[in-house]
Amino acid sequence: MQKFPNLKNPYHFLATLGGIGLSPLAPGTVGSIFALIVFVFLSHFMNMIPITIVIIFFAVFICEKASIGLDNKDHKAIVIDELAGMWVALIPVLFIASTQQERTLYAVIAFISFRFFDILKPFPISYLDTRFKNGFGIVVDDLAAGIFAGLFTIPITILLT
Repeated sequence: MQKFPNLKNPYHFLATLGGIGLSPLAPGTVGSIFALIVFVFLSHFMNMIPITIVIIFFAVFICEKASIGLDNKDHKAIVIDELAGMWVALIPVLFIASTQQERTLYAVIAFISFRFFDILKPFPISYLDTRFKNGFGIVVDDLAAGIFAGLFTIPITILLT
């Protein structure tokens, strides 16, 4: 079995978001924070919907390649799936928040709810997590967690603003 992650391997480097997944404490949370920061920055300059779609397909491809030879396909150091899922959770902020305060509130609630759904994996997220053991499977449970987080965050943000 190969040493994972080997940051000299471009697939491993991308799957760990440049080594962020090597965080000794909560690599998924650190990856989600990174995803939030990058989304906020990029959303000021470009349309995040097509970029998120591209990132989803890119994440599936990278996870498939990076997980070759691993017993645990969804290794904790692989955090590009958190990037994709977190961006899915953040997409609604582009439509429902009009002020900086609303956007900030949405982002904080989306981050907390995404981590909640990603860690606890309630049904159907848990089903998706165990059903598929490939690049798609690594990413799909995070996409589902992102959808759940977004659907949970929208009404909470509307009620609080």
